[in-house]
Amino acid sequence: MAEEELPGVLILDIGGTHGVLENLAALLNKHFHLITMKEFLGNKEEMSKKIQSIFVFQCRPAIDRELLESLPNLKVIGNSGVGVDHFDLKMISSFGVKVTNTPHAVADPTADMGMALMLASARRLVEGNVLN
Repeated sequence: MAEEELPGVLILDIGGTHGVLENLAALLNKHFHLITMKEFLGNKEEMSKKIQSIFVFQCRPAIDRELLESLPNLKVIGNSGVGVDHFDLKMISSFGVKVTNTPHAVADPTADMGMALMLASARRLVEGNVLN
């Protein structure tokens, strides 16, 4: 599938402090034409027609009315986390846009960390490490 045929997805950036992780961007790039916020803002008229989805990573980019009004072909906003409480769902749905998230993405790592903390606490591993 050529890049022009792939649906456009708006992301804040690739890498850096708040951008999508590079390995995740590589995966997204197989299925979407990635458009960074900088590219979008640099050529809103052309880019706004290509963007059909927004990938929100670490609560960025912020979804507000102005952004939604500038994306006439937007169909879905995908959040790379468990919750959607940082979205104004009523406003977003008024544009006919769906919101999705990844509710089970961090379930196993969270359970692993919880078990590790309980074992460390029960066996006083942190204290033992400090004493050495």
